[in-house]
Amino acid sequence: MPATDVFHDLVRAQKSGVPAGICSVCSSHPWVLRAAMAEGKQHSRAVLIESTVNQVNQDGGYSGLVPADFRDLVHKLADEVGLPPERVLLGADHVGPYPWADLPAESAIDKACVLAAELVKAGYAKIHLDASLPLQHDSVAKSGGLDPLLVAQREARIAAAAEGALGRAATAPVYVIGSDVPAPGGTTSSQSLPITSAEAFGDTVEACRDTFRRAGLAKAWDRVVAVVVQLGAEFGDGAVDEYDRVRARPVCAAARNHPQLVLEAHSTDHQQPAALQQMVEDGAAILKVGPALSFALRETLFALEHIEAELSHRLSETRSNLRGALERAMDANPRHWRGHFDAQNDELRLKRAYSLFDRCRYYWTVPEVDVAVRRLIGNLRGASIPLTLLSQFCPTACARIRRGELSPDPEAIVEQQIRDVLAIYGAAVNRG
Repeated sequence: MPATDVFHDLVRAQKSGVPAGICSVCSSHPWVLRAAMAEGKQHSRAVLIESTVNQVNQDGGYSGLVPADFRDLVHKLADEVGLPPERVLLGADHVGPYPWADLPAESAIDKACVLAAELVKAGYAKIHLDASLPLQHDSVAKSGGLDPLLVAQREARIAAAAEGALGRAATAPVYVIGSDVPAPGGTTSSQSLPITSAEAFGDTVEACRDTFRRAGLAKAWDRVVAVVVQLGAEFGDGAVDEYDRVRARPVCAAARNHPQLVLEAHSTDHQQPAALQQMVEDGAAILKVGPALSFALRETLFALEHIEAELSHRLSETRSNLRGALERAMDANPRHWRGHFDAQNDELRLKRAYSLFDRCRYYWTVPEVDVAVRRLIGNLRGASIPLTLLSQFCPTACARIRRGELSPDPEAIVEQQIRDVLAIYGAAVNRG
């Protein structure tokens, strides 16, 4: 069965009234990916892993990985976990000109076309087309966006490049359109984005459908399965905009009038479990999550460092000083957090470490930070963590350990905390 059948099955289920969905994991951290795959293996589910255009592209992105490299990394981790490769789905987010915005418009779109072809060759099953970024000399409407027709024309060019690479790929990908969400990497402020109107939804679908067909891409249009919209679920530095299904009702109703299309919801991180379930019930069959998973990783590592401090008298090695290593890495390279926080001094330090934006996630692979994490794990393995300290700093993990459900190994504790977040998504999208 082609991997893309998962998405077509979701569409059919949703249109028949079944609240079915899939969680899209947007992270490159190996522990997060392993946790997602362990959840998928345990529950015999497909696992959708997505990379953003800034993270993975033909120039390496900020991860240093091209699409084939990311595919190989994901499949290697899946093999280590024991998840069958046919249950691993790769997706690409915001495929468009974002990394090349400093180039002339035509050159930036050309680069996006090259990326689309590389994604198809690497076996990506899902591609989110997003050419909504204003480029050099573009005319911008008063609303701040581009003409929907221009966006559709550019996305059709990118889709055509992807379709042109199909001879070297086993399965044609499904496509997602729409862009009423923050740019790749997340929002840069706590300001909420307006909910997509039913009219804007219709304009996006009509412009893309007509443009694709005029461009000879009717078969590609038949594989467009979802539209990205803003449903009012968003998060800022320290607060969450909770999903309100009443406010989202018009755009959800508009989507139900299109038999081949469901909704894709971005920035669902930190939503309440009931809100995620309501989103799926209302037609959002694809729920994207990323920062909430790495937030759980960071939260647990910080808790383990507190335990390490309490056990310093037992350690055979020096303490990890993880927090210090992370601070130095963020100071040395501020590009991943600068512009996200309106604060200074101690307040800035607090936000950089604990914000819901979780800008820490870009720094775990910095060598000094990686060494500190490894030392922390090694120190705690050698010190044998008392249940009393686990109860103080990792109470959920402590309860699982006492029930015999979890190993007291510190790395296993981190993975379980991530899986606890993923389990909330699993409950929301698997109720059919």
